[in-house]
Amino acid sequence: MTELPPPVRWWGHPFGEARVHLELARLLLSDTWRGADVPHGEGAPVMLVPGFLAGDLTLAVLHDWLRKIGHRSYRSGITWNVDCSEAAVRRLDRRLTEVAERAGAPVTLVGHSRGGLFARALAARSPDRVRRVVALGSPLASQLDASVLTLAAVSGARVAQNVVRPHRPHCLTVRCPCPFSADLRAPAAPPVVAIWSAEDGIVRPSACRPDDAEWREVRGSHVGLGVNVEVYRQLAEVLVRP
Repeated sequence: MTELPPPVRWWGHPFGEARVHLELARLLLSDTWRGADVPHGEGAPVMLVPGFLAGDLTLAVLHDWLRKIGHRSYRSGITWNVDCSEAAVRRLDRRLTEVAERAGAPVTLVGHSRGGLFARALAARSPDRVRRVVALGSPLASQLDASVLTLAAVSGARVAQNVVRPHRPHCLTVRCPCPFSADLRAPAAPPVVAIWSAEDGIVRPSACRPDDAEWREVRGSHVGLGVNVEVYRQLAEVLVRP
């Protein structure tokens, strides 16, 4: 995967992200939530990886729904996704090993936003344990191509990381020398499905469509991708593929 040049400043659409509550209500009132209009699984393992500034709790609705439609869903163990990317991926790799051994099968990784970057790097690092990657609004083509406000939050996390790890000045930048960066750029072995929205107000939509992934477009906010009924329908289809 070839990363794009540094992006120009983009303000995004922060006010459009407020619709997440409506998106959740639409999901809970749908046949999809009841599992009536989607294919059901046969117990295949799925591990969910939350986005930046988020934790497993933000994907709890998706976790419960996946179990309802016949998949074995597992949490990542992330409480607050702000850590050094390499440190986070090393912990996720241990968690992936645990889930794959417990399930006795390769795992589908579903990552939201930054979680999709981690999932993509994990697939390169441990391809035998990964069945496929599904990235929800993840800037796989250019990992820091996000809104100005989001990048300001990343800068704040970087300052905190420099206090904790003062010898890693490039943490949370595209110049990070850790294995994570190389894994993110490595050719995809397990297939990657990128689910993206042209209405994304946090990550620039073009960054969510890497050239080595299958693209699937939905409508909705970035924050709401974890409770978006269109995402759930797409995901149900992808998860029952051989």
